[in-house]
Amino acid sequence: MAPTRIDNSNARPDPDATLADRVTDLIAADIRGRAYPVNTRLPSEQSMTEQYGVSRTVVREAIARLRSEGLVETRQGSGTVVRDPKGADAFRLGLEPADTQKDPAQGVLRILELRRGIEAEMAALAAQRRTAGEMAQIQQALRAIASAVKGGGDGVEEDLAFHIAISRAAHNTHYTELLGLLTRALHDAIRLTRTNEARRADLAAQVLAEHEAICAAIRMRDAPAARTAAFLHMHNTAIRIEQADKEFWTRDSRAAARRLDRASLSDTHERLQLKKGRRA
Repeated sequence: MAPTRIDNSNARPDPDATLADRVTDLIAADIRGRAYPVNTRLPSEQSMTEQYGVSRTVVREAIARLRSEGLVETRQGSGTVVRDPKGADAFRLGLEPADTQKDPAQGVLRILELRRGIEAEMAALAAQRRTAGEMAQIQQALRAIASAVKGGGDGVEEDLAFHIAISRAAHNTHYTELLGLLTRALHDAIRLTRTNEARRADLAAQVLAEHEAICAAIRMRDAPAARTAAFLHMHNTAIRIEQADKEFWTRDSRAAARRLDRASLSDTHERLQLKKGRRA
C-alpha cells in the first residue's frame, strides 16, 4: 500500500483544517493502514515533503503530533519509528459536536473541566508524597516555562512538563498515564490558553502566579492548599478562555479548538501502554 498524497481534486476538506492537520491525519491513516508497518522507520523529512507535497515545517509539526498521539516514537540511532496503532487508539477522534460552530471555546472548556478535578487531586497527592528530587524537578520545570517564554517560545512543552512532573510526584502512575493518553488534547489546550494569555501582560502574570502557588504548596507539603491552587488554576484558565475576544479565534485557534471538541475517550481499543518515566 502506497502512502497517501494530499489531493484536493475530489475532497471536501474541513475549512478550518491546517496543512499540518491534514498531513497528520494522512500519515496516521497510512500507519493504521500498514503502509508504514510497526517498528519500521518513517521516511526522511525530505521524502515526506515530496510524498505529501508540503514543506518540512508542516512535516515536522505532523510528526510531533503523531508522537504525542503515541503513533510514532523517536529512538536513538533509529530515527522516528512507527508504534503499534492499537495502543495509540485508546485516544481517538469522534464525531464533532455542532456547538463549536457557534462557540469554538467549548472544545477547550471541556478539556479544562476534565483537568480541573484531575489536576487538583494530583497536586494534593504530590504535596503529600513528593521526594526532594521530585520537588526539584517540579521547580526546574517551572523555571523552564519562564525561560522558554523569555527566549521567544510559547512554553507549551515546558508547561506540559510542569504538570507531568507533578503527576510523577503523586506516586500514582495512572495520573501520568492519563495525561499521556490525553496528550494531543493537552497540547492543543495548552497552546490555545498560552497563546491567549501571552497577548496581555496581566494574563501572563496571572498564570505565572498560579503556577508558583501550586509549586509553593507542594513544596510546603500543604495538600489542601495544593488542591485549591491547582483547581483555581484550571478554573481561572477557563475564565480567561471564555473572555477571549473574537480576534483570538483565528483560523489556527479555531482549528485547534475543533480538534479538542472532537476528542473522545474510547474503551473499545487496547489499553494505552506508556513507558515508565517517558515524557508524554
